[in-house]
Amino acid sequence: MFKVKFADIGEGLTEGVVTEVFVKTGEVVKNGQALFNVETDKVNSDIFSPTDGIISNVLIKSGQEIKVGDVVIEIDDGKVESVEKEKKVTPVEENASVVGATPVSNDLIQRGRKRQIPLVEKVNSILESPKPFAIQNGPSTELKPAPKYISNNPENHYDVIMVGAGVGGYVGAIKCSRLGLKTLIIEKEKYGGVCLNIGCIPTKTLLKSADLFEQITKAEKYGIKVDLKGVKADWESIQKRKTDVVSKLTSGVKGLLKKNNVTIVEGNAIALDKNTIKVNDSKYTCDNLIIATGSVPNSMNLPGSDDAIKSGFLIDSTGALELPKIPKNLVIIGGGVIGVEFACVYKRLGTKVTILQFLPTILEMLDGDVTKEMTKELINRGNLEIITGASTKEFKNNEVIYEKDGKLHSIKADYCLQSVGRKTVTTGFESIGLNINERNHIVINEYCETNIDGVYAIGDVTGKMMLAHVASYQGLIAANRIARRLNKEHAENLIMDYNKVPSCIYTHPEVAMIGKTEEQLKKEGIDYKAYKFPFAAIGKALADGNTTGFVKLICEPTYKQIIGAHIISNTATDMISEITTLMEAEGTITELAKAIHPHPTLSEAVWEAAEALEFGKPINF
Repeated sequence: MFKVKFADIGEGLTEGVVTEVFVKTGEVVKNGQALFNVETDKVNSDIFSPTDGIISNVLIKSGQEIKVGDVVIEIDDGKVESVEKEKKVTPVEENASVVGATPVSNDLIQRGRKRQIPLVEKVNSILESPKPFAIQNGPSTELKPAPKYISNNPENHYDVIMVGAGVGGYVGAIKCSRLGLKTLIIEKEKYGGVCLNIGCIPTKTLLKSADLFEQITKAEKYGIKVDLKGVKADWESIQKRKTDVVSKLTSGVKGLLKKNNVTIVEGNAIALDKNTIKVNDSKYTCDNLIIATGSVPNSMNLPGSDDAIKSGFLIDSTGALELPKIPKNLVIIGGGVIGVEFACVYKRLGTKVTILQFLPTILEMLDGDVTKEMTKELINRGNLEIITGASTKEFKNNEVIYEKDGKLHSIKADYCLQSVGRKTVTTGFESIGLNINERNHIVINEYCETNIDGVYAIGDVTGKMMLAHVASYQGLIAANRIARRLNKEHAENLIMDYNKVPSCIYTHPEVAMIGKTEEQLKKEGIDYKAYKFPFAAIGKALADGNTTGFVKLICEPTYKQIIGAHIISNTATDMISEITTLMEAEGTITELAKAIHPHPTLSEAVWEAAEALEFGKPINF
């Protein structure tokens, strides 16, 4: 009896989806006859029989996800049973592949192809844990036909309606259209959403202006003499540049949608049911609905907050982008990503900034080594005070009242930025039966499907990771999922692995990370190796005059796969992509150490850290 296993039909392959099964139980097959077709992220291939015989058991079906090493079909060749009786040997197991049969070694199949090996003591709890969330119609891995809705008004009926033209919305809508789906997008305010209008892009333009201003004022460090009396930050011109950049990008989004034949409707969307969306006085119907309504800043409900908001003293991140002047003093409540980025903008323009952080550290989500280094650098570069363990109590007469160590304190400032997270927007979708958790996040599975068949959610509203690149990739996932259910050509089977999503913080210096922190790995009891290489030992960093920071790589010791990377440097957000690509390709520290990194560059620090993990120590240290 042959137990045919699914083999690696492309380098790095770990799984595939069965598109069609060509045989059934009891059928006679010949060596080389096609058994089934499988789709992977690399190829679509027929898988062939490794022997003559009779199909005794078919263990797969169309739409099923299979992994390398899974037994897929059992074939009775009429020989093995007698051999087993006489010699009592184990049945032969072979791989079915594009080119024929190859012997199976379970150890080799797993070599370097598993992101994380669970601890033995955790296996039972993993097996007994609840099944992952799936749509009501069945397991999420099953590819069922997309739902169809019969509309009374075909002109206003669409294959897909996307609600929200933020980064995830417009990317997803364009992909839907390119996959052959009639697509409508609804936007109530600004194309490009938070990222392009009041988030990523405008903050980065301000950061660039602040960076240049600081470099000019410290030019003497590089041998450049500057008359500092004539150097000033023109806030009006800085704001104008920011507006110009945002305008170019947002107008470009609308043009892209039109170019890709996406119908645009402007106004507030209200879901009457899962297939009917009302905008203004018009109704539009769809077979598939994608919700991309995003998030807004949280606000604090404390004594005096209403009056402080009305007076303009208490602002959120949107208000911090458009202050009428550069403040002399700014208080920021919250030491997370947004708060610290704004601190870097204003302190470099000359503002005295005070961060009030309730937790023991700022940027508490980062690896401990990065948090310590970042805190030290922010304070050493001046114009910034960080007060941890501070609980804000009240706003009064342009003052912030806070408690620390059981005592009340107050700070007077021109403005106070409340940077206390963001909350999702689900307005207009309350009555269609969505599964929404206690944090107002729409619950989705790995294909961005909600509990309602044909309804998807992407971006901030899912609460997964509130990052623009997560939203855009989720848009691609949803578009491809819908297209695959409609048997559209070129649709891919995409899912999101959140352990492979890079995060970037545009402080000074920048921070970038992907995967696990050392603290998380210790808490989870996962074995690992880590090495931290400083930029102080890199020639390019010395030449640039910026030797702050390091590259920290973390790998699991068995197969040497990277499970975490943390970089703090002036170009960290660009450098992280090398690690992201390696993790997506399931590469190892060995391959990273062998890759030639150009000299002189900051990327040499990545190579040095890999070299240390591979051979025990770096070359230049």
